[in-house]
Amino acid sequence: MSFNPQLRRLSSHTLEIDPVIGVLSKPSQRLAVEEFFELFKTPWEYYEPGRKYDVVIVTSEDMPKADAKLLIVYGVETKRTDLRNGIVVRSRSQGGLLDYQRTRVPIYGDLATFEQTEDAKPCLAATSGIAGLRVTKVGGPVEIQLGFDLFQEVELLLSVGQPIENAHVPTLDHHISMLRNWILGEGFPLLEIPPAPTNHPFTVCLTHDIDFIGIRNHKFDHTMWGFLYRSTVGAVRNFVSGKISVNRLLEMWQAAASLPFVYFGWVKDFWSPFEWYLRVEKDLAATYFLIPFKGCSGEHVPGKRAAWRATAYDAGDVQSWIAVLGREGCELGVHGIDAWHSVEKGRAELSRIAELTGGSQVGIRMHWLLHNANTASALEQSGYAYDSTAGYNETVGYLSGTTQVFRPLGAKTLLELPLHIQDGALFYPNRLDLSEPQAEERCKDMIRNAGEFGGVLTVLWHDRSHGPERFWGDFYINLVDVLKSSDAWFATASQAVRWFQKRREVRFERAGIANGVRVFADKTVEREPLLPLCLRVHRPSVEQHPQRSNGAASTYTDVPWNAGTAANFNSLLERVSEESVGLSEVGTSR
Repeated sequence: MSFNPQLRRLSSHTLEIDPVIGVLSKPSQRLAVEEFFELFKTPWEYYEPGRKYDVVIVTSEDMPKADAKLLIVYGVETKRTDLRNGIVVRSRSQGGLLDYQRTRVPIYGDLATFEQTEDAKPCLAATSGIAGLRVTKVGGPVEIQLGFDLFQEVELLLSVGQPIENAHVPTLDHHISMLRNWILGEGFPLLEIPPAPTNHPFTVCLTHDIDFIGIRNHKFDHTMWGFLYRSTVGAVRNFVSGKISVNRLLEMWQAAASLPFVYFGWVKDFWSPFEWYLRVEKDLAATYFLIPFKGCSGEHVPGKRAAWRATAYDAGDVQSWIAVLGREGCELGVHGIDAWHSVEKGRAELSRIAELTGGSQVGIRMHWLLHNANTASALEQSGYAYDSTAGYNETVGYLSGTTQVFRPLGAKTLLELPLHIQDGALFYPNRLDLSEPQAEERCKDMIRNAGEFGGVLTVLWHDRSHGPERFWGDFYINLVDVLKSSDAWFATASQAVRWFQKRREVRFERAGIANGVRVFADKTVEREPLLPLCLRVHRPSVEQHPQRSNGAASTYTDVPWNAGTAANFNSLLERVSEESVGLSEVGTSR
């Protein structure tokens, strides 16, 4: 059987290692554990007594004596290792901030800080003290004691999410990075499937919520009056405050003056979205979320202006554009009204869009991003292929603390494509209210995070944001150009989700090759070719960084893998063989 000879040269490492991490968690944390290791895609298993491991991760309160070379112990409870190592808890608090690689990483559950001792040296700081200790004793394993519960943090992030003040921090991605660095810092290599296709640092999803298809549909309603106010009085205010130029002020006045001519059909409707976006995004995949039913504000909508949620159009009014968008390779999804709380209405909304578009796998983003604790389950039962509601209205950032597609803890199969950058959150006066240079810096920070952590950067630019009175089109053009220069993969929402589903289908199992590991996936017949996954072998550079467990440098080797074969690695994480895997037909499950 042939295999890539490059992988024979991956390492000169001579230490026999067990490439499978053992996990000893609390019984209530199983969902969080399993989802965490879908995001940190590396070989692991629940700890089995009597089996030797190089690395064991512990959050359990009742911890047996594990046979391991490295114990990573999370939590504020006193454990057997604490008593054995003389670890003294200095303080306990609800939440706090870790200092990790010049980033403040929030902790939302309990946080303990420790006293330093002769055998216990700091390896992680918090604003309140020492949050991590590295303990070494002659003849014993290295133990890293951490003053928070990793899987409690994962559960909180993937259910409740982060408050607005911490939106800018990809907290969950930092937790993955910290764990990876502690393992590599102790000299153990890692096998991982990173969250980005081969030869691309991350994925970009350009999305558009279509709330309006033109101002011509709005005569003497709150939308028309709001437009006139913002393009006249509001424009003067923004000019005086220095937020817009005199040229932009004149453009706004001109648009307001042209409104009667738009209504008569003598002037082009400046809110018409599709032609402009197709031109700006030429040859780039994009996703449009369409309203299924016009004039429907929905039920249980919070706030005094719930009636404003109703739209003057629905997908049936843009059938000619649906055909054009389909020919251009764009995806069409549901901009949901009541699907967030009602399975029956969610099915009706899905059926309406599927009937018009002919799509069999339809995704959704809720109008106004409405959701509750049961939304994931309701959408799953309604039959949606994915959801893309997890984001902020008030700001940009990481509601769930990650760039990755994930499965909400309240779902069994539904995947969530998180939303990160939204036009209104950047520029609305009652939200971030940023200038364009400030917004550019905020977006560049998020692009840098995507380059570091992989995953998907999901951008939402609304239908009328390119035109008056917003005039956010030039900013969007520049943003798209920056993203194009990043060498990211531009995918529709469903393409990105299917790629992550492909990654989630990969399994690791112990192989009978010198304590090795087998990597495989049941190969399904894809509706369209997806970019290959990547097999990444991390190699620690401990000899150059003797102070371990402190973000030691490492190198890695990437090899493309289409999951059509099983890859076998020995205990040195050298790939020793490939074997074919069987094909299975695509079913109806997502």
